[in-house]
Amino acid sequence: MTIKEIQNEIVDEFSMFDDWMQRYEYIIELGKSLPLIEEQYKVDENIIKGCQSKVWVHGEEQDGKIVFTADSDAILTKGIIAILIRAFSNQSPKDILDANTDFIDEIGLKEHLSPTRANGLVSMVKQIKMYALAFQSKQ
Repeated sequence: MTIKEIQNEIVDEFSMFDDWMQRYEYIIELGKSLPLIEEQYKVDENIIKGCQSKVWVHGEEQDGKIVFTADSDAILTKGIIAILIRAFSNQSPKDILDANTDFIDEIGLKEHLSPTRANGLVSMVKQIKMYALAFQSKQ
């Protein structure tokens, strides 16, 4: 699936919920299903700067695509990074760099987060794009 198709799928899933309490619960469930990052990648250089919680993101190239793994010490943040990884993992660096992140606004995520969590969300997206940039420059 393309990034846009995955993002549309996420928007559709979120539109099924009537209120934000249900959406928060869904985000927490997504976090619980996140494939865990290996302990060796839980290092300072993989921590997202600008997040109040600890969030680790690791990306590695496999067959021209970037595969991301992540973890967080906060359950809601873990759900947020799970959404981003679902959208951007297993995609080419170029597709990640070209992708927009409007789906985050479409599901209303940023406006329902505290300012520090919203900043963290922006930092997570930025880090994913930085990985894409780094891998693209190696090609």
